[in-house]
Amino acid sequence: MRIRRLDPAAAAGCAALEAEVFAGESPWSEAAFAAELAHPGNLYLGVLDEAEPTRVLAYAGIARRGPAAAPEYEIHTIAVAPALRGAGLGRRLMEGLLAAADEAPGEVFLEVRVGNAPAIGLYESLGFTRLGRRRGYYGPGGPDAWTMRRAPAG
Repeated sequence: MRIRRLDPAAAAGCAALEAEVFAGESPWSEAAFAAELAHPGNLYLGVLDEAEPTRVLAYAGIARRGPAAAPEYEIHTIAVAPALRGAGLGRRLMEGLLAAADEAPGEVFLEVRVGNAPAIGLYESLGFTRLGRRRGYYGPGGPDAWTMRRAPAG
């Protein structure tokens, strides 16, 4: 499976995968993905279905903020189709995003659901450490999230 940079044409496919993976959790809309994919400070990588190129099988996105001399990055989202989980695709997507962040090194932040042990394990294996807990991060009365940070490369 080939990982490629996604553009706004992939918004509908990302939204469809988002609805599948995050059903019942306020998934992002096609319009939200279109804005994310078009933003010049964002990088989204993904895998498209070779037989049906408008179908997105996995995606991950990072945002770059701050001055060029001292950028900060935030992982915005990552999703892998349930049938493809456990094959290392999420790791490959994250490694691609982190490689891009390492071109102009800065801290990388993310939030992850407290109970999502596979994702937490992946992030920790990539050098992220837990900073703190955000209560109700996923909405009022919703699950908490760990805020995690990866130090600048180098």
